[in-house]
Amino acid sequence: MAATAQADQAVLIEGAGIAITVDDMRADAKRMPPEMQGLVLSKPQTVTQIASNLYARRALAMRAEEQGLDKQPSIQALLKVARDKVLSDAMLEVIDKNAVPNPSALEGLARNFYKTNPDKYKTPEEIRISHILVTDSDLVASRAKAEALLKQIKDGADFAQLAKENSSDKATADKGGDLGFFSRGRMLPEFETAAFELKNVGDVGGIIPTKFGFHIIKLNERRLPRMRDFEEVRDEIVKELTSGILQDARATEAQKFQSNTKINQSAIEEFSSGYKPGAK
Repeated sequence: MAATAQADQAVLIEGAGIAITVDDMRADAKRMPPEMQGLVLSKPQTVTQIASNLYARRALAMRAEEQGLDKQPSIQALLKVARDKVLSDAMLEVIDKNAVPNPSALEGLARNFYKTNPDKYKTPEEIRISHILVTDSDLVASRAKAEALLKQIKDGADFAQLAKENSSDKATADKGGDLGFFSRGRMLPEFETAAFELKNVGDVGGIIPTKFGFHIIKLNERRLPRMRDFEEVRDEIVKELTSGILQDARATEAQKFQSNTKINQSAIEEFSSGYKPGAK
Protein backbone atom coordinates (compact mmCIF):
# COMPACT_ATOMS: atom_id res chain seq x y z
CA MET A 1 0.00 0.00 0.00
CA ALA A 2 2.73 2.45 0.97
CA ALA A 3 4.76 1.59 -2.13
CA THR A 4 1.73 2.16 -4.36
CA ALA A 5 0.96 5.51 -2.72
CA GLN A 6 4.57 6.54 -3.15
CA ALA A 7 4.55 5.52 -6.81
CA ASP A 8 1.38 7.57 -7.38
CA GLN A 9 3.22 10.62 -6.07
CA ALA A 10 6.28 10.12 -8.28
CA VAL A 11 6.99 13.56 -9.78
CA LEU A 12 7.02 13.85 -13.57
CA ILE A 13 7.56 17.61 -13.90
CA GLU A 14 8.30 20.18 -11.20
CA GLY A 15 9.35 23.77 -10.78
CA ALA A 16 8.42 27.04 -9.04
CA GLY A 17 6.62 25.22 -6.26
CA ILE A 18 4.52 23.13 -8.68
CA ALA A 19 4.75 19.35 -9.15
CA ILE A 20 2.86 17.13 -11.61
CA THR A 21 2.71 13.58 -10.31
CA VAL A 22 1.71 10.18 -11.63
CA ASP A 23 -1.51 10.59 -9.66
CA ASP A 24 -2.24 13.82 -11.54
CA MET A 25 -1.70 12.05 -14.86
CA ARG A 26 -4.01 9.20 -13.92
CA ALA A 27 -6.70 11.65 -12.90
CA ASP A 28 -6.39 13.53 -16.18
CA ALA A 29 -6.40 10.26 -18.15
CA LYS A 30 -9.96 9.56 -16.98
CA ARG A 31 -11.20 12.08 -19.55
CA MET A 32 -10.06 9.63 -22.25
CA PRO A 33 -12.01 6.51 -23.29
CA PRO A 34 -10.46 3.47 -21.55
CA GLU A 35 -9.47 1.91 -24.87
CA MET A 36 -7.45 5.03 -25.75
CA GLN A 37 -5.51 5.35 -22.51
CA GLY A 38 -3.01 2.62 -23.37
CA LEU A 39 -2.41 3.98 -26.85
CA VAL A 40 -1.80 7.51 -25.58
CA LEU A 41 0.02 6.95 -22.29
CA SER A 42 2.37 4.24 -23.56
CA LYS A 43 4.31 6.92 -25.48
CA PRO A 44 6.79 8.86 -23.30
CA GLN A 45 6.73 11.81 -25.68
CA THR A 46 2.94 12.10 -25.35
CA VAL A 47 3.11 11.74 -21.55
CA THR A 48 5.68 14.56 -21.49
CA GLN A 49 3.38 16.79 -23.53
CA ILE A 50 0.33 16.08 -21.36
CA ALA A 51 2.30 16.58 -18.14
CA SER A 52 3.65 19.87 -19.51
CA ASN A 53 0.12 21.02 -20.27
CA LEU A 54 -0.99 20.10 -16.73
CA TYR A 55 1.98 22.02 -15.33
CA ALA A 56 1.06 25.11 -17.35
CA ARG A 57 -2.57 24.92 -16.22
CA ARG A 58 -1.60 24.54 -12.57
CA ALA A 59 0.76 27.50 -12.84
CA LEU A 60 -2.01 29.61 -14.35
CA ALA A 61 -4.44 28.44 -11.66
CA MET A 62 -2.00 29.49 -8.94
CA ARG A 63 -1.63 32.91 -10.53
CA ALA A 64 -5.43 33.22 -10.71
CA GLU A 65 -5.66 32.51 -6.98
CA GLU A 66 -2.93 35.06 -6.26
CA GLN A 67 -4.99 37.66 -8.10
CA GLY A 68 -8.16 36.67 -6.25
CA LEU A 69 -10.01 35.39 -9.32
CA ASP A 70 -11.22 32.40 -7.32
CA LYS A 71 -13.21 34.79 -5.14
CA GLN A 72 -15.33 36.05 -8.04
CA PRO A 73 -18.93 34.71 -7.83
CA SER A 74 -18.93 33.49 -11.44
CA ILE A 75 -15.65 31.60 -10.91
CA GLN A 76 -16.88 30.13 -7.63
CA ALA A 77 -19.99 28.88 -9.42
CA LEU A 78 -17.81 27.24 -12.10
CA LEU A 79 -15.65 25.59 -9.43
CA LYS A 80 -18.75 24.31 -7.65
CA VAL A 81 -20.15 22.81 -10.84
CA ALA A 82 -16.77 21.20 -11.66
CA ARG A 83 -16.57 19.75 -8.13
CA ASP A 84 -20.13 18.43 -8.43
CA LYS A 85 -19.25 16.67 -11.69
CA VAL A 86 -16.14 14.99 -10.29
CA LEU A 87 -17.92 13.77 -7.15
CA SER A 88 -21.12 12.74 -8.95
CA ASP A 89 -19.10 10.76 -11.49
CA ALA A 90 -17.33 9.02 -8.60
CA MET A 91 -20.70 8.23 -6.97
CA LEU A 92 -22.02 6.84 -10.26
CA GLU A 93 -19.03 4.49 -10.39
CA VAL A 94 -19.95 3.21 -6.93
CA ILE A 95 -23.61 2.79 -7.92
CA ASP A 96 -22.60 0.92 -11.08
CA LYS A 97 -20.19 -1.36 -9.20
CA ASN A 98 -22.83 -2.27 -6.63
CA ALA A 99 -25.53 -2.84 -9.25
CA VAL A 100 -23.78 -5.25 -11.61
CA PRO A 101 -24.23 -8.93 -10.63
CA ASN A 102 -21.21 -11.18 -10.24
CA PRO A 103 -20.02 -12.94 -13.46
CA SER A 104 -21.78 -16.20 -12.58
CA ALA A 105 -25.15 -14.50 -11.99
CA LEU A 106 -24.72 -12.39 -15.12
CA GLU A 107 -24.03 -15.54 -17.14
CA GLY A 108 -27.26 -17.06 -15.83
CA LEU A 109 -29.24 -13.94 -16.74
CA ALA A 110 -27.72 -13.96 -20.21
CA ARG A 111 -28.62 -17.62 -20.83
CA ASN A 112 -32.17 -17.04 -19.64
CA PHE A 113 -32.53 -13.98 -21.87
CA TYR A 114 -31.23 -16.01 -24.82
CA LYS A 115 -33.80 -18.78 -24.23
CA THR A 116 -36.74 -16.41 -23.80
CA ASN A 117 -35.93 -14.24 -26.83
CA PRO A 118 -35.17 -16.75 -29.61
CA ASP A 119 -36.35 -14.52 -32.46
CA LYS A 120 -33.80 -11.88 -31.51
CA TYR A 121 -30.96 -14.23 -32.41
CA LYS A 122 -32.20 -15.73 -35.64
CA THR A 123 -30.26 -14.84 -38.76
CA PRO A 124 -32.12 -14.46 -42.07
CA GLU A 125 -31.18 -16.17 -45.31
CA GLU A 126 -27.95 -14.70 -46.70
CA ILE A 127 -26.24 -15.07 -50.04
CA ARG A 128 -22.77 -14.20 -51.29
CA ILE A 129 -22.79 -12.75 -54.77
CA SER A 130 -20.13 -11.66 -57.22
CA HIS A 131 -21.00 -9.16 -59.89
CA ILE A 132 -19.59 -7.44 -62.93
CA LEU A 133 -20.82 -3.88 -63.39
CA VAL A 134 -20.75 -2.36 -66.86
CA THR A 135 -21.46 1.34 -66.99
CA ASP A 136 -20.86 3.94 -69.67
CA SER A 137 -22.45 7.14 -70.89
CA ASP A 138 -23.52 5.20 -73.98
CA LEU A 139 -26.23 2.81 -72.70
CA VAL A 140 -26.39 0.88 -75.96
CA ALA A 141 -22.65 0.24 -75.90
CA SER A 142 -22.80 -0.71 -72.19
CA ARG A 143 -25.58 -3.21 -72.80
CA ALA A 144 -23.72 -4.73 -75.73
CA LYS A 145 -20.54 -5.10 -73.66
CA ALA A 146 -22.49 -6.72 -70.80
CA GLU A 147 -24.08 -9.19 -73.23
CA ALA A 148 -20.66 -10.03 -74.69
CA LEU A 149 -19.22 -10.66 -71.23
CA LEU A 150 -22.19 -12.83 -70.28
CA LYS A 151 -21.65 -14.93 -73.40
CA GLN A 152 -17.98 -15.41 -72.50
CA ILE A 153 -18.95 -16.59 -69.03
CA LYS A 154 -21.49 -19.06 -70.40
CA ASP A 155 -18.83 -20.31 -72.81
CA GLY A 156 -16.58 -21.12 -69.86
CA ALA A 157 -14.59 -17.93 -69.18
CA ASP A 158 -13.54 -17.28 -65.58
CA PHE A 159 -16.05 -14.91 -63.90
CA ALA A 160 -13.56 -13.50 -61.38
CA GLN A 161 -10.96 -12.74 -64.04
CA LEU A 162 -13.51 -10.97 -66.24
CA ALA A 163 -14.63 -8.94 -63.21
CA LYS A 164 -11.06 -7.85 -62.50
CA GLU A 165 -10.55 -6.80 -66.10
CA ASN A 166 -13.94 -5.27 -66.93
CA SER A 167 -16.04 -4.32 -63.89
CA SER A 168 -16.72 -0.62 -63.37
CA ASP A 169 -17.12 -1.32 -59.65
CA LYS A 170 -13.48 -0.76 -58.70
CA ALA A 171 -14.19 -1.47 -55.03
CA THR A 172 -14.91 -5.13 -55.82
CA ALA A 173 -13.15 -5.69 -59.14
CA ASP A 174 -9.86 -6.76 -57.54
CA LYS A 175 -11.82 -9.33 -55.48
CA GLY A 176 -13.32 -10.87 -58.58
CA GLY A 177 -16.52 -8.87 -58.09
CA ASP A 178 -17.24 -10.43 -54.67
CA LEU A 179 -19.87 -8.41 -52.76
CA GLY A 180 -19.75 -10.61 -49.68
CA PHE A 181 -22.79 -11.90 -47.81
CA PHE A 182 -25.99 -9.88 -47.60
CA SER A 183 -29.61 -10.48 -46.60
CA ARG A 184 -32.82 -9.11 -48.08
CA GLY A 185 -33.32 -5.38 -47.84
CA ARG A 186 -29.67 -4.47 -48.38
CA MET A 187 -29.48 -4.05 -52.15
CA LEU A 188 -31.47 -2.32 -54.87
CA PRO A 189 -34.80 -4.19 -55.29
CA GLU A 190 -34.18 -5.26 -58.89
CA PHE A 191 -30.67 -6.49 -58.06
CA GLU A 192 -31.79 -8.24 -54.88
CA THR A 193 -34.73 -10.01 -56.52
CA ALA A 194 -32.54 -11.43 -59.29
CA ALA A 195 -29.81 -12.43 -56.82
CA PHE A 196 -32.12 -14.37 -54.49
CA GLU A 197 -33.74 -16.14 -57.46
CA LEU A 198 -30.44 -17.91 -58.23
CA LYS A 199 -30.85 -21.46 -56.97
CA ASN A 200 -27.52 -23.25 -57.06
CA VAL A 201 -24.00 -22.21 -56.16
CA GLY A 202 -22.23 -21.27 -59.38
CA ASP A 203 -25.39 -20.13 -61.17
CA VAL A 204 -25.01 -16.97 -63.27
CA GLY A 205 -28.00 -14.72 -63.82
CA GLY A 206 -29.02 -12.63 -66.77
CA ILE A 207 -28.19 -8.97 -67.24
CA ILE A 208 -29.75 -6.72 -64.57
CA PRO A 209 -30.20 -3.02 -65.40
CA THR A 210 -30.05 -0.64 -62.43
CA LYS A 211 -29.37 3.07 -62.00
CA PHE A 212 -25.66 2.19 -61.71
CA GLY A 213 -25.46 0.35 -65.02
CA PHE A 214 -25.74 -3.28 -66.15
CA HIS A 215 -24.89 -6.11 -63.74
CA ILE A 216 -23.96 -9.73 -64.34
CA ILE A 217 -24.22 -11.77 -61.14
CA LYS A 218 -23.03 -15.13 -59.86
CA LEU A 219 -24.12 -17.03 -56.73
CA ASN A 220 -21.07 -18.05 -54.67
CA GLU A 221 -22.65 -19.28 -51.44
CA ARG A 222 -25.96 -19.42 -49.57
CA ARG A 223 -26.61 -19.44 -45.82
CA LEU A 224 -30.00 -20.67 -44.68
CA PRO A 225 -31.81 -18.99 -41.75
CA ARG A 226 -30.50 -20.27 -38.42
CA MET A 227 -30.43 -19.62 -34.71
CA ARG A 228 -27.11 -18.15 -33.60
CA ASP A 229 -25.39 -20.21 -30.86
CA PHE A 230 -25.33 -18.74 -27.36
CA GLU A 231 -21.55 -18.50 -27.42
CA GLU A 232 -21.76 -16.35 -30.54
CA VAL A 233 -24.02 -13.81 -28.86
CA ARG A 234 -22.99 -14.15 -25.20
CA ASP A 235 -20.90 -10.97 -25.08
CA GLU A 236 -23.60 -9.06 -26.95
CA ILE A 237 -26.28 -10.15 -24.45
CA VAL A 238 -24.10 -9.49 -21.41
CA LYS A 239 -23.35 -5.99 -22.69
CA GLU A 240 -27.05 -5.31 -23.31
CA LEU A 241 -28.12 -6.64 -19.91
CA THR A 242 -25.37 -4.76 -18.09
CA SER A 243 -26.36 -1.52 -19.79
CA GLY A 244 -30.00 -2.02 -18.76
CA ILE A 245 -29.06 -2.88 -15.17
CA LEU A 246 -26.90 0.24 -14.86
CA GLN A 247 -29.59 2.47 -16.33
CA ASP A 248 -32.18 1.08 -13.91
CA ALA A 249 -29.84 1.48 -10.93
CA ARG A 250 -29.04 5.08 -11.81
CA ALA A 251 -32.71 5.88 -12.43
CA THR A 252 -33.65 4.40 -9.03
CA GLU A 253 -31.05 6.53 -7.27
CA ALA A 254 -32.16 9.63 -9.17
CA GLN A 255 -35.77 9.09 -8.14
CA LYS A 256 -34.80 9.00 -4.46
CA PHE A 257 -33.61 12.61 -4.39
CA GLN A 258 -35.80 14.00 -7.16
CA SER A 259 -39.05 13.08 -5.41
CA ASN A 260 -38.74 16.06 -3.05
CA THR A 261 -37.54 18.65 -5.56
CA LYS A 262 -39.48 21.83 -6.23
CA ILE A 263 -39.33 23.56 -9.60
CA ASN A 264 -39.45 27.37 -9.57
CA GLN A 265 -41.08 27.81 -12.97
CA SER A 266 -41.15 31.61 -12.83
CA ALA A 267 -37.40 31.76 -12.13
CA ILE A 268 -36.74 29.32 -14.98
CA GLU A 269 -38.79 31.39 -17.42
CA GLU A 270 -37.10 34.60 -16.30
CA PHE A 271 -33.67 33.01 -16.79
CA SER A 272 -34.60 31.66 -20.26
CA SER A 273 -35.95 35.03 -21.38
CA GLY A 274 -32.47 36.49 -21.06
CA TYR A 275 -31.19 34.12 -23.74
CA LYS A 276 -33.91 34.67 -26.32
CA PRO A 277 -32.79 36.24 -29.64
CA GLY A 278 -32.65 39.98 -29.26
CA ALA A 279 -32.54 39.89 -25.46
CA LYS A 280 -30.04 42.24 -23.85
